[in-house]
Amino acid sequence: MLLSKHLSKTVLISSASIVTLAMVAIAAQTVDWAELGESLSNRQETVDARISEVEPTPGPQENRQDAVLPLPVPKQPLPAEPRANSKVSNSGGGLLSLHSSVPSSARTARLTASADGVRPIARMPDRERFASADPNPLRQTALDPVSTFSIDVDTASYSFVRASLNDGRLPGPDAVRVEEMVNYFDYEYRVPDGRDVPFQTSVSVVETPWNKDTKLMQVGIQGYKVPLADLPPQNLVFLIDTSGSMADANKLPLLQQSFRLLLSSLRDEDEVAIVTYAGSAGVLLKPTKVSDKSSILEKINALTSGGSTAGHAGLKGAYELADEMTGDGEQTRVILATDGDFNVGLSDTESLKRFVTEKRKQGTALSVLGFGRGNYNDELMQTLAQNGQGVAAYIDTLSEARKVLVDQVVSSISMIAQDVKIQVEFNPATVAEYRLIGYETRALKTEDFKNDKVDAGDIGAGHNVTALYEITPVDSPARKFSDLRYENENENENEHEAEKPVNGSYQGELAYVKLRYKMPGDENSQLIETAVTASSSDIPEKETLFAASVASFGQMLKGSDYLGDWTFEAVEDLARETRGEDRFGYRSEFLTLVRLAQVAER
Repeated sequence: MLLSKHLSKTVLISSASIVTLAMVAIAAQTVDWAELGESLSNRQETVDARISEVEPTPGPQENRQDAVLPLPVPKQPLPAEPRANSKVSNSGGGLLSLHSSVPSSARTARLTASADGVRPIARMPDRERFASADPNPLRQTALDPVSTFSIDVDTASYSFVRASLNDGRLPGPDAVRVEEMVNYFDYEYRVPDGRDVPFQTSVSVVETPWNKDTKLMQVGIQGYKVPLADLPPQNLVFLIDTSGSMADANKLPLLQQSFRLLLSSLRDEDEVAIVTYAGSAGVLLKPTKVSDKSSILEKINALTSGGSTAGHAGLKGAYELADEMTGDGEQTRVILATDGDFNVGLSDTESLKRFVTEKRKQGTALSVLGFGRGNYNDELMQTLAQNGQGVAAYIDTLSEARKVLVDQVVSSISMIAQDVKIQVEFNPATVAEYRLIGYETRALKTEDFKNDKVDAGDIGAGHNVTALYEITPVDSPARKFSDLRYENENENENEHEAEKPVNGSYQGELAYVKLRYKMPGDENSQLIETAVTASSSDIPEKETLFAASVASFGQMLKGSDYLGDWTFEAVEDLARETRGEDRFGYRSEFLTLVRLAQVAER
């Protein structure tokens, strides 16, 4: 106790000196938390008795994020005696050293200064989960000419990446879905003439920015736009997670602000109800016309957090309320807002998927808004939205809430086409190799394209969808596959016949794009077909190149092997040159994210 007596008599402790002493102690690995806390300040609360090691800061962690959270501080001092998995040694200066036998890969505790003195802070593992899929491989056209996938209009991945970078961290590779990053932005696509054909297909081919020997093919789909006033009456059930984990400022408080924005976008004749869930679920607001905004706002403003997460009970209650609200000619949707898991009641993904799918068939759609960090189950949220005929968005800022719930409110709550699938057939006479950039979690079998029983993505009014392929011409030095020795010898015997296409007009085509969709409520799909040539230019080149800058950025964050020596600086330069009008500043914000990525930590 020599140090304690010396400090109490001769040293005036300041915040700076606390940090200095603590850092010296850590460097020497000579820290006894209880004795140090008692010595430095009478007001210092000591650390949790469960802390079992002090180590150097850990290295990069793969496929997960780290949240810096304060450890619990008990009211009683930490016992001076050592724990079973540690040994105590007196290494000079009167300081006791605590040497842990826990492996060095464990999470660490570190010291920070506070008004009360030295307080340990721990990096605790997040529980965030994302669907995992290998990046789409390069395919040889002669052996595998057909690519099929479901469209994706969600943008949650882009917002999550932005939140990570704004926090100084690179997102885990699984958190990056390149197609959602590309689809975060609007592009100049041809607009449909009317509702009979709900969208128009646009295609362009340009030189690939990161490889001059390949081409980049952009396929764009633009849905027709519907004014909010033209929509049928909307019945919306706000299903709000009020569990204890929602207390953070970027969770329930941001959620409240977001729903206030949504409320301002709706019409007086629309109807709103609120169901909350924590340890159990309950109806907070019975169906109420938006004209009675004060009653709705009163309930939203009164939300508080606490308890566990009975998500399944909340879903059941929300759907039951939605059934009561639905009338002839009206549209009904549940909007789930949560930070993470369902940990009470039915919680496995497949069971929830079946539950939501059945409710969708009965006429009630489901959209999902994610909030906060540390507990977000993106995999589950994506599954719920995809099977609920809705969108999945991640709300990290009030600006994002305005984008999704005000600027894009019509596309968020009203579908114009269901089960939208894209199939691209490449011409082996002109394209040697190709790869689809993104859409790994949306891949479909070739035979699924014509099967109307196979679910696919839905498009809201005004939505546009973008897909990018990198293609390698047959005469390009960029070809990676070698010629096959035993390739189609019969064609050599019948050379003239093999060279003759089925139709002469096909000879200059690179690919043939087919789009299959259903009108809302229909069981049978319809087909749109578009031929692609090397000169296809339906989309302004700057638009394709900006999309390329976003796609390359996403691939870099995932660790792609297909970008050669392409750099973040090159991404930034390309995006700046092709930014265009940028009415809402989203593209300028993207430039900021690219710069943040250059200094972020994994």
